[in-house]
Amino acid sequence: MKVILLGEIKGKGGEGDIIDVAQGYAENYLFPKKLAVAATKGNLKQLEERRNNIAKREVVRMADANSLKETLEGKQVTVDAKVGDEGILFGSVTAAMIADAIAAQLGVEIDRKRIELGKPIKVAGAHQVTISLYRDVRATVVVLVGVSGEETAEAEEAVEAPEAEDAEVAEEAVADAE
Repeated sequence: MKVILLGEIKGKGGEGDIIDVAQGYAENYLFPKKLAVAATKGNLKQLEERRNNIAKREVVRMADANSLKETLEGKQVTVDAKVGDEGILFGSVTAAMIADAIAAQLGVEIDRKRIELGKPIKVAGAHQVTISLYRDVRATVVVLVGVSGEETAEAEEAVEAPEAEDAEVAEEAVADAE
C-alpha cells in the first residue's frame, strides 16, 4: 500500500515521501497516529502543492541539526555511576542518563531515543557515543563514566588510543595486501 508520510519516521523516510508499506502497518499504526495518509489522487495533488513548504521546512531542520552538531561535536559529558572493583559498574549507563547529563552540563535537550549506544555502557572510563540529530546528521560526544577530575586526561587518552591502534592495523593490512 502506498502512503504519503506527514512527518519523519526513522528508517522509512521524511515528510512528503511516498513509500510502500504493508496495509496492516498503515491502517493500524500510521493512519491512527496521523503519521501518513493514503496516496490517493487527491492527496498526491495536495502533496504537489505543498512541496515548496516542505522544502522550506527541510532547509530549516537541516540548519538546526547542523548548528546543534557544532554545539555537541567533541564535547565531554560526565555521568556519575557507582563503580566496583576493576572499573565495572553496578548496573549500566542508559541513554536517558546520557540525555540528562547533556541537558545539565551542556544545556541542550536531546531525546534519549536519538542516542545510539549500541550496547550498554558497563565499564568506567571514556566512551564515544553517537547522537542522531536529523536524518544523516550525527554528532559524537565523549561520555566520561565514573571518572574523577584527575582521571579525565587518562580517560581521554584511552578513547583516542583505540582509534590510533585501528589506524595502525589498517596501515599494516594495506602493507600486507601490497
